[in-house]
Amino acid sequence: MHYSIKIGDQTYSVEIEDLEARPVKVMVDGETLELWPEDISAQAAPVRLADNQPARKTDIPCKPEPAAKPVNSSRSVCAPIPGVIIEIDVKAGQAITRGDTLCILEAMKMKNAIRAGRDGVIGSIQIDLGDQVRHGQSLMEFTE
Repeated sequence: MHYSIKIGDQTYSVEIEDLEARPVKVMVDGETLELWPEDISAQAAPVRLADNQPARKTDIPCKPEPAAKPVNSSRSVCAPIPGVIIEIDVKAGQAITRGDTLCILEAMKMKNAIRAGRDGVIGSIQIDLGDQVRHGQSLMEFTE
């Protein structure tokens, strides 16, 4: 989804991948960010743009329908990007809550918190400190 967001006199080009994924991957003026929408309170609504449509100003705010909180039932926690594991914050058998930091993955000199997409108990951890991981590689698994 492509959006144009105006804050003050500055207009930003925003592309959002999958709103159901956690974290949500967002590209703002070419910079990729990972967001947890549950932690953010929106101040302004975005304006939807069709592909190749130039940004336009609107005075009519659009308010999306409230979505039900998605439930992530996947057992695996996978690396969202390639990088190096620099911190592991959980142990096998530990109960965690959705949004808890599981580990820190460093990529391109940026530290990325890998958070739990659901409540559960960590069953196994397939990584060690200093491991180089690939995109999509399983980092750890839940017991159920």
